[in-house]
Amino acid sequence: MITGLLYLIFTLVVYRLSTRLYKVRPKIYLSPLLVTPIVLVAVLLWAKVPYESYHSGGKWLSNMLQPATIAFAVPLYKYYNVLKKHAVEIFISVLSGSMVAMFSSALLAEWMHLDSELITSLIPRSVTTPIAMSVSQVIGGVPNITAVFVILTGLLGAMLGPWVMKLFRIEGEVARGVLFGTSAHGTGTSIAFELSSLTGTISSISMILAALFTLSVAPLMMSLLHF
Repeated sequence: MITGLLYLIFTLVVYRLSTRLYKVRPKIYLSPLLVTPIVLVAVLLWAKVPYESYHSGGKWLSNMLQPATIAFAVPLYKYYNVLKKHAVEIFISVLSGSMVAMFSSALLAEWMHLDSELITSLIPRSVTTPIAMSVSQVIGGVPNITAVFVILTGLLGAMLGPWVMKLFRIEGEVARGVLFGTSAHGTGTSIAFELSSLTGTISSISMILAALFTLSVAPLMMSLLHF
């Protein structure tokens, strides 16, 4: 119990320090969402701390994801009229993005001759961690491996998102929100809220829709692809 509490405090301290660093130098590669896990992994590997030991304290932060997701209902209510106006565009865009994410992950993994268990663990990588782990378990994957893929997807999405917006000149708040929410789930949504409240709201609803689509489509897709 005491050890788990120490790991929890250590995680919070690293995050707090990385947040201060990001405020001084607001560069995407110095984002707390990128720096914190890198520092934690490096320290745990150096100290040879088993993941199970760290998880005894870190799990409390993971458990907070669910109430944090529910808290997104506040900005959703605030921008209800905007969401209603662009509902069709958001729905079609998120559905298309989710389908592409799942099929491209499966086909790329198959092309690389990965083990079938790894393929199924990779498919739900583009949705928030609790949903992704549940989907992974349903379709025969390994939830812990899926969680790693989810984290990597979120970090890459948060890093590459601004570059993609600049390259393709994506300036609309709705489009930016869909981009981050569909491709980088919770991590992308945190970056989206830095751009504007509306962008973050669109990202949060996109993240939720992507999770629902993946939860519904992934089992059917597995049966069609015969992995």
